[in-house]
Amino acid sequence: MKFFVGCFLSALLASGLTVCLLNSQHSVMTSANAAPATTPAKRPADLERFFTPEGLTPEETINVAVYDRLHKSVVNISTKTQRVETLFFERQSEGMGSGSVLDKTGHILTNYHVIGNAQNVTVTLYNGNSYDARIVGFDPPNDIAIIKIEVPDEDVLHPIMMGDSSKLKVGMRVLAIGNPFELERTLTTGIVSSLNRTLEVQQDWTIKSIIQIDAAINPGNSGGPLLDLHGRLIGMNTAIASVSGQSSGVGFAIPANLISRVVPDLIAHGKVYRPEVGIQRVFETDKGLMVDRLTPGGPAEQAGVRGPTIVRKQRGPFTTQRLDRTTADLIVAVDGKDVKTVADFRESVEAKKPGDLITLTLLRGERRVEVRVRLGGGPPEQAPAGTRL
Repeated sequence: MKFFVGCFLSALLASGLTVCLLNSQHSVMTSANAAPATTPAKRPADLERFFTPEGLTPEETINVAVYDRLHKSVVNISTKTQRVETLFFERQSEGMGSGSVLDKTGHILTNYHVIGNAQNVTVTLYNGNSYDARIVGFDPPNDIAIIKIEVPDEDVLHPIMMGDSSKLKVGMRVLAIGNPFELERTLTTGIVSSLNRTLEVQQDWTIKSIIQIDAAINPGNSGGPLLDLHGRLIGMNTAIASVSGQSSGVGFAIPANLISRVVPDLIAHGKVYRPEVGIQRVFETDKGLMVDRLTPGGPAEQAGVRGPTIVRKQRGPFTTQRLDRTTADLIVAVDGKDVKTVADFRESVEAKKPGDLITLTLLRGERRVEVRVRLGGGPPEQAPAGTRL
């Protein structure tokens, strides 16, 4: 059996699958002198203790148990997108992906890139029943989306159990369930190959806490769960690194703790309310991150963070002005942790919630000062103002 696959892991493109079945011929011995059938050899007695009564090893027992328990929580997602190619011609493209049932009300977790441009989204459950889905919310920077189906009988929905990705260690065994090449609820196994990888999921936006795995994932696995041996979701399979487009043993998953932080906002508001520090632009310098632009009246300005000073000069009837950046604060740490790049600073703020307090360590001239900033950015009725403490 041979598989010919598409070029990269994306639910936005339908990948072709060609299965070539080879005909086989079998000769049947009918002669009276035919050799008698042989009986299977028994395992040596000293190996018998390593197997269950069903003949499974301990590792196989775990794999079977996790799959039996969790495969009903995994769904197949198919999408249709209408693309305008010319003024008079449109082309419909189809995509595929995977998802995990989150609750009995029909919320399903998947990747944003699986459903991002779709006009129609269809979810197929383990029992073969299909339902139209509506998009509840999405967060493109983290490639996370929530869709919802209306199911008459909630007993067919089997919510997945969320795990704690902060406890992962390199070498731990993991399992992935998904729908590669539309082969529904396929199980693959592997290990955590590395942690805290960086993956750019959107231009100028990277996730630094990505899980690297060697479990085989392919087109159609996007959005499916990555599980530990307890059957808990510890990641969402998202991408592969490959020259051919096929699995090369280098896959990437969004960690469960990031998902757990984003999902409640997506279900409640349809978007993620990110914490706002009120600093619109910083520049990287040898000494720290220079504050180049503050949000007027924003949390940082209210807390006393300083940006460039506007210097005005009168020249006859005309007034000129320039920015004196020597007066701007340099950010060197957030909550005691050094930040050297814009990505470091953004990640430190992103780890918080609207309303949280953070401590910025600033280099102001030759002095180091600490300023506490209460983050804004929550829903309008909850958005806290910046506070100078």
